[in-house]
Order: sequence, then C-alpha cells, then structure tokens
Amino acid sequence: MACVGRTHTLADMQGEGDMSFNILVVDDSAVMRAMIIRVLRLTGLSLGELYEASDGHEGLRVLDKNWVDLAFVDLNMPIMNGEEMIDYIRNGSAIADLPIIVVSTESNMERIESIRQKAVEFVHKPFTPEVLRKTVLQLTGVSDDELSRENSLSEIGPDF
Repeated sequence: MACVGRTHTLADMQGEGDMSFNILVVDDSAVMRAMIIRVLRLTGLSLGELYEASDGHEGLRVLDKNWVDLAFVDLNMPIMNGEEMIDYIRNGSAIADLPIIVVSTESNMERIESIRQKAVEFVHKPFTPEVLRKTVLQLTGVSDDELSRENSLSEIGPDF
C-alpha cells in the first residue's frame, strides 16, 4: 500500500494562516472514536477534516487518500493493530513524519517506552481536553500563540 506524500508541513501552514488540523482517529470501538472526536472539539484547536478508521489497515487506506496532519491510534485492534500501523508508517512510507498520538489503556511501561521510541506520543484513557490539546501542540511544535482558541463560530453558523 503506497501512501500519499506529504506536500506541506505545519510550518508551511503557519505562513498560509490556515492552522486547522485534519485528523485521523483509528480505534476498533466506534464509541471511543466518537469520544476522542468529541473531546478534540472541546480542546479549542481548529479542526479541519475528521476521518475515522476501525483498524490499522483501514487507517492506512484513509491516509492513502486524504491529507492528514495528525493521527490518534489505539494499540489493540483486529486485522492490523496500532503498533503495526505505526511501524508501517515510520518504516519508509511517504508519510513517515506523520505526527501520531497513541490513545490506549496500556499500562506496561516497557511497551509504552518502546512505542515512544517510534516518535509517537502516548495518552492514557481516560483523558481530558487539556491533555489532548497539550499533547497535540507538543507533538506538532505549534504554540498556543499560533492558534486561535476559538473554532470560529462565524464558520459554524447558528444552532437553528
């Protein structure tokens, strides 16, 4: 499976004034995917497209067809688990530099450290909007000053 090359970086986006993050959430639980997306909306980060996948293989297909700035990946999934997906991305794919945050209940510190050696961040379930925001900013190198804390209500429109 060939992945689409990344044609710009977050640093490039800063010059364009567009700091919306296109995000992929990969988890075999539809409830957990919805929870991550719900919490992401509470972070104050500017969100672009939100993609979902139920396993690593499906996640790679989404990455192959769409521009994604950041991926949230669970570890324990059928077909292709999160660690296998991360290995595929990191080992020579065109998107090897994709920022990845593992969201898991994993408690084995040796496994967590092994995963962090793959240039990913780790967030334990359950998590707060503040933890997700801090982790996204840390991993992407974007500062709070570079982002608007508002998800522009003028773009969203009224609730009625």
